[in-house]
Amino acid sequence: MLHALPGAEGCVTAPGAPGPREQIAGLSFAVLLIDPDLTIVEANPASENMLGRSAPRLVSTALLEVFAFEDSRIAERIRDQLAPLVARDVAVRVGAAPRRVNLTLSPVPSHPGWRVLTLSEAPQDMVEPGNGTAQLSAPAVLAHEIKNPLAAIRGAGQLVARKLKPADRLLADLITGEVDRIASLIDRMQRIGARTSEPNAPFNLHEAVLSALAAVRGGDMAGVELVEAFDPSLPTVMGNRAGLEQIVINLVANARDAVEQQQGARVTVRTRYASGLSVNAAGPGRPVRLPIELTVSDNGPGIDADLRDHVFEPFVSSRAGGQGLGLALVRRLVRDMGGRVAHERDESAGLTHFRVHLPLAEGA
Repeated sequence: MLHALPGAEGCVTAPGAPGPREQIAGLSFAVLLIDPDLTIVEANPASENMLGRSAPRLVSTALLEVFAFEDSRIAERIRDQLAPLVARDVAVRVGAAPRRVNLTLSPVPSHPGWRVLTLSEAPQDMVEPGNGTAQLSAPAVLAHEIKNPLAAIRGAGQLVARKLKPADRLLADLITGEVDRIASLIDRMQRIGARTSEPNAPFNLHEAVLSALAAVRGGDMAGVELVEAFDPSLPTVMGNRAGLEQIVINLVANARDAVEQQQGARVTVRTRYASGLSVNAAGPGRPVRLPIELTVSDNGPGIDADLRDHVFEPFVSSRAGGQGLGLALVRRLVRDMGGRVAHERDESAGLTHFRVHLPLAEGA
């Protein structure tokens, strides 16, 4: 829940206009209220999206435990309760993920020691200064250079397999199988780091979800109950249908892996209209409401406590042999649709929830 900042009760608001609380909730950049002990006291919805943590997990956390600044002078300035701060293109780590951000830190005059921190992504330009041509990123060049020899290795493995007796083809098949696995991994990494996204359009949420669940059921769901709890009255959503199907497949597959070793394993996919629950700005411009909620829940033991704040970062996995790219791809796809995704653990109910919030199609 977002409360008005200290001193906000003294603001003058025109009749019928949004108050300070609503204004802060609608901002497109992250806003954190910091107390004199450098503890996060409040967080707006954009901060949840940017930092990959829900507000309850941000609140009561020490600011410098969430952010690790490469420039020690930034942390020193933050510790100075009286000093305002404006910094651009700052290198920071949020968990294990490196980021570059613009930030401001503003004292609240009516409450000594209290400050408001704002954060926004520093733009990463594709064009070099003085050059009108878009440049390939270093990861894209590296992926290209890796996949070329992989194709040659795969072709050689197939040629060798043709000349071997069936009983001797195991190693050749192993070569081609591993090449395919590495190529697939590179493709997924490229999708996470891609600068462009697929176009968004109106689509029926449940048609996409049911298509994804049909694909999941075609795999290994033995011993796992898959429960559908849909609100059939939901209006059309705005997003990318293929991306939404991939999101559901990834979340349900992760949930299945979390429960497959226990009795009474259950994964629930739920949809509902959460009016007024989620507000986010999908980028510069007008704030966008996100009332369509898709939740994938499981009754497994949950993600290790040490990993819960990092589940959407690449290469973070609690599963032995996991690549840690599925949830990173989910976050990228959700962001491309102007939505947000969050992870919650309900210990009292023994449930893990992944909640995706999406915008309505225009006119829906």
